[in-house]
Amino acid sequence: MDRTIHRFTAAIVMGVSGCGKTTIGRVLATYLGWVYIESDDYHSREDIQKMSCGIPLTDEDRWPWLTRLHNLMLEYEKKEQPVILACSALKESYRQLLAKDLKNVVFIYLKGDYDLIWERMQQRHHFMKADMLKSQFAALEEPQKAIVVNIHETQDSIVQELVSKINALL
Repeated sequence: MDRTIHRFTAAIVMGVSGCGKTTIGRVLATYLGWVYIESDDYHSREDIQKMSCGIPLTDEDRWPWLTRLHNLMLEYEKKEQPVILACSALKESYRQLLAKDLKNVVFIYLKGDYDLIWERMQQRHHFMKADMLKSQFAALEEPQKAIVVNIHETQDSIVQELVSKINALL
């Protein structure tokens, strides 16, 4: 299978916390030979502190973070280096900001049910605590234009499905 997906300059792996964005994003980036960007690395200290205390972020908290991510993707596009961004991108307005001025971006929505994700979150160490999952689902506006994959499958199956679906768009 051709691993080079020429049409896209960015793929944003999105979904609620605990759905597997980091895991799938890293594997997909390695498979494709693209740069991987972990959005959590770009949160302010204040935002991390809020989430660590169980306080959901507001839109006002998120805009500077999303703008930093957007600018970073634009920098990579200028260098003609495709990227995979793992980012919750829960709302349509967030996705619009992230995609603004990018030539070819695709959203990948990792979809799963609350119980499965809650169970997964219980097993990980992350500043976003499982108790905040309800706020993630409450804020989620499912994308109308995205590649959707069910997270009940294995990691390898999800990545193969994604590559196949992305290639089908070319």
